[in-house]
Amino acid sequence: MNFDILLKSKKPLIMGILNVTPDSFYDGGINYSADKALLRIEEMISQGADIIDVGGESTRPGAEPVTEDEEIKRVIPVITQAAKRFKNIIISVDTYKASVARTAIKAGAKIVNDISAMNFDPQMAEVIASENAHVILMHIKGTPKDMQKNPVYKNTVKQIYSYLKNRTDYARKNGIKENKILLDPGIGFGKKAKHNIDVLSNISSFVSLNKPLVLGISRKSFIGKLLGSEKNPIPANQRLSGTLACTAWAYLSGVKIFRTHDVLETRQFLDMLNLISNRK
Repeated sequence: MNFDILLKSKKPLIMGILNVTPDSFYDGGINYSADKALLRIEEMISQGADIIDVGGESTRPGAEPVTEDEEIKRVIPVITQAAKRFKNIIISVDTYKASVARTAIKAGAKIVNDISAMNFDPQMAEVIASENAHVILMHIKGTPKDMQKNPVYKNTVKQIYSYLKNRTDYARKNGIKENKILLDPGIGFGKKAKHNIDVLSNISSFVSLNKPLVLGISRKSFIGKLLGSEKNPIPANQRLSGTLACTAWAYLSGVKIFRTHDVLETRQFLDMLNLISNRK
């Protein structure tokens, strides 16, 4: 499967989340073994996933980092087997570590989904450029361990826009091709509920950066807080309807790729929305 061709298609793309971690906020531990992970990949493909995003380190608020060796041990067997078994799927690796990214690309990954936009590891840009991989540059304020400790913005949208523009310029200057760069405003990464709503309400502003937009909103805590309360949010397993409402708005505003735990529901939802919105 050629990802460049897929990006040029008119249909919205689904990125299925595969966490091979014991501690992710929604599905931690479910797909921790390679065998279970491969079964889950097969299921997501049958449900309509275009991309599988494999992550070996939880980036939930407060998460502790894992070593490069541990992350490689978690993700590489899965990526290697998936690349051999599923020829018509694009594999992404969710990592901010250059050594993990390079090993994953060698194993068959085509995309590096870097939550730090290549800020955390100075070697990442060289890896992306030399391997001619695609990269998702995401906005984050702080690190996963401290990002939700009272984040403050003077102008949420303007600051995130400037950050993504600057990281795009950095990627370009470091030899990464224009058509290999994707952007993600980083919903939930160093943002309070009100900041996330600011980003979503103004998501079309980021479309003007002329890069494919990726959005990860699946069952995130801000949805629970807004549909419940700050002190009594609705739990993750009750956030699908809120997620799909955000998905509808983002799709109609120009977002291309939707990163989700719920592949079947999101695929059907977007396909129907696509049919309605493109009807003459």
